[in-house]
Amino acid sequence: MSARSAKLTPKASPKSKLKLEPHQIVLRPLVTEKGVHRSTRHNQYAFEVNPLADKNEIRQAIQELFDVIVVKVRTQNRKGKARRHRFRWGSTKQWKKALVTLDSEHRIDFF
Repeated sequence: MSARSAKLTPKASPKSKLKLEPHQIVLRPLVTEKGVHRSTRHNQYAFEVNPLADKNEIRQAIQELFDVIVVKVRTQNRKGKARRHRFRWGSTKQWKKALVTLDSEHRIDFF
């Protein structure tokens, strides 16, 4: 095997991903008028989640924290909005939103 072909082959080491605990994945529930409507009609709940978490990790965290069965997880990466403070322009932080659909038998009560 030549030196050039050795550089082109990928390494066999597995990807090292940061392991997050469930309380580090789910940051807070998003309780809005639209969210309350979704929870009563479609059994869907919105959460702000860690941007490093993927759908499977979010599913496991919700199931463990709230003791429910999750049917579907949809995620959105939300951009920060431009804001002005005094004479300077800045922006709010970017964040990740997860919309979680639960099994018809399960509910989450925030109040």
